[in-house]
Amino acid sequence: MAKKSAAKSPAENADEAPLRRRILEAAFSAFMQSGFAETSTLEIATRARVSKRELYALFRSKSDILTACIRERAKRFQLPSHLPKPGDAKSLPGALTAFGSKLLREISDPTVVAVFRLAIAEAFRSPEVAQALNAAGIEASRASLREMMSRACATGIVSGQPAEMAEQFAGLLWRNEMVSLLLGVVERPSEREADRRAEAATAALLTLYPGPGGLK
Repeated sequence: MAKKSAAKSPAENADEAPLRRRILEAAFSAFMQSGFAETSTLEIATRARVSKRELYALFRSKSDILTACIRERAKRFQLPSHLPKPGDAKSLPGALTAFGSKLLREISDPTVVAVFRLAIAEAFRSPEVAQALNAAGIEASRASLREMMSRACATGIVSGQPAEMAEQFAGLLWRNEMVSLLLGVVERPSEREADRRAEAATAALLTLYPGPGGLK
């Protein structure tokens, strides 16, 4: 027992952030290779070179680990702080286009598509996988869009229900692309293509939801 404790001491003395990151990277790799249901916490700990005690000190369960993996990637779907705030009619199209283009590129990233495939494959055996993805991933992007729409509606730039507008914009942006990405029959859109599609989706949305005085 003494030898085992000595062997674990470097990991035990590691900073929490690097240890957490190592566990999440090991878990994501295992989930992608074996599936969520077939991956044990022991396998994750072994891949991460930590003890199960260290793993459970940071995560209560395997589902918590998966949720953390998804949340790490979901940060990329949130509204970037550097984007212009839609405080007037001139700034809204640019802000929407920038966010839409970013959303297309981030969600079509091969790693993110792999997460969606995992959720679909595990949905029946492990519904918590799909629930985690929806709550921490898909809902994150919708929340950012609703926030932007709420700001625009509050200033009278556009008129409508923010939640409905967010869903409409996502539909205009993606069309049927996500299904094709999941099937692997289309390539990830280039930055130029993402910009073009985001501009088109923005123009269509602003036509559907003009403000009281119209968007000029």
